[in-house]
Amino acid sequence: MAVTLTPRLPTSFFSVLSPPSPNHTPSRIRFKPQYSSSSSSSLLNPSQSPTTPQTGVIVIGAGLSGLAAATRLNSENIPFLLLEASDAVGGRVRTDVVDGFLLDRGFQIFITAYPEAKKLLDYEALDLRRFYSGARVYYDGRFHTVADPIRHFSDSLLSLTNPIGSIVDKLLIASTRIGVLTKSDEELLTSDEVPTIELLKRIGFSDSIIDRFFRPFFGGIFFDRDLETTSRLFDFIFKCLALGDNTLPSNGIGAIPQQLAAKLPSNSILYNSRVVSIDFDRPESPAVRLQNGETLTSEKGVILAVDQPEADKLLAGKIKPVQRKPARSTVCLYFSANRTQIPVNDPVLFINGSGNGLVNNMFFATNVVPSYAPPDKALVSVSLIGRFDGISDEDLAAEVVREVSGWFGKSVVGSWKHLRTYRVGFAQPNQSPPTNLMKDPQVVPGLYVCGDQWASATFDGAFVSGRRAAEALLRDRALVRV
Repeated sequence: MAVTLTPRLPTSFFSVLSPPSPNHTPSRIRFKPQYSSSSSSSLLNPSQSPTTPQTGVIVIGAGLSGLAAATRLNSENIPFLLLEASDAVGGRVRTDVVDGFLLDRGFQIFITAYPEAKKLLDYEALDLRRFYSGARVYYDGRFHTVADPIRHFSDSLLSLTNPIGSIVDKLLIASTRIGVLTKSDEELLTSDEVPTIELLKRIGFSDSIIDRFFRPFFGGIFFDRDLETTSRLFDFIFKCLALGDNTLPSNGIGAIPQQLAAKLPSNSILYNSRVVSIDFDRPESPAVRLQNGETLTSEKGVILAVDQPEADKLLAGKIKPVQRKPARSTVCLYFSANRTQIPVNDPVLFINGSGNGLVNNMFFATNVVPSYAPPDKALVSVSLIGRFDGISDEDLAAEVVREVSGWFGKSVVGSWKHLRTYRVGFAQPNQSPPTNLMKDPQVVPGLYVCGDQWASATFDGAFVSGRRAAEALLRDRALVRV
């Protein structure tokens, strides 16, 4: 990488050219000072290498938490450089275009009631499209509707006597809804916790509704059919579902990080720039080394905003090792179909309440967002929970087609064409108890960590943790009152 270096200032910034293509190599950096009235501030620090570029804050990782941290820094006019290892922003939240289809990298739904998201995002610009508020449960050879009684009152009345739980179960859902709505988010995320499965049994839900509804529905959200995830997260998600809608942006889930990135200063993100180490020999001026050998230093601190496995690698030897629980994993398969031949037109999520098979949930994406496929085509999204390492993509697709043919008929499903399979080994951090969803972002002086593993394993948790990391840095450096 060619570097042109001129005298450094505490308020210096990088001008970074954005990558023109996915195969683009790290862009050339021009280092430009902003001169102050003080002549001494325009001089090079003799202890600093004259060939080491420097910026105010280095943010590592342009996923949701890194973008949220950068957004908070930018709101205080703090210079920063956002380093991204890949060719685009988003981390796990990305959308690929394949033969005119929009394929999200794994099953992801955005809930409009996320409190932090409402502060950061322009929902109208995202053109969010809503799912039906409820689900259709496949059980005993047919589908049964579970509906939100506030949004779909008549449907909920019709479903009172279906086999997906008893009438008492449905009344318990209503009382649980009231219970979470009367508490603040902080109360929910710091309350006494048990595994979700234990909470449901304590409330009094029957085995039938737990197995036929809660396991596939919330198991699909947590990627955890055993429902070992903390009750704190269940309560928070339950509240958000009560207050908001399940949605997808018209341009794919990747439109969310793209919107945040577009609001940052031009050329503030450096793509294809993988960080391989963080050096804290000088805590007042931490440095990061890139895979290409380049070293960058920070005047104010480093914010590490990468997935938990990558964070563990970069922090090895710098903090006390932590025994990690197995990550939550998922496999998402996409199929194309002729739009006139899909069996339903409703924007509804189908979940597997039978207790058998590989499929956990599926939906016809183009029923929710028509722009996910060319005009005459439909897009089908099928999600499994786990890794399925021993099964090839081809065999897995064949088994999914065979299984879903039992739901909709072989004549319908047999014509589907497999587009792509996404295997997401690290879909979410494992947040079974004990958890701390309000972790202190500072791990050592000058280094702050964020990500959904540092808060709740949700879009909102990523946003919150990014903001908290930036505010901790600002507070510690006495740059702003937060």
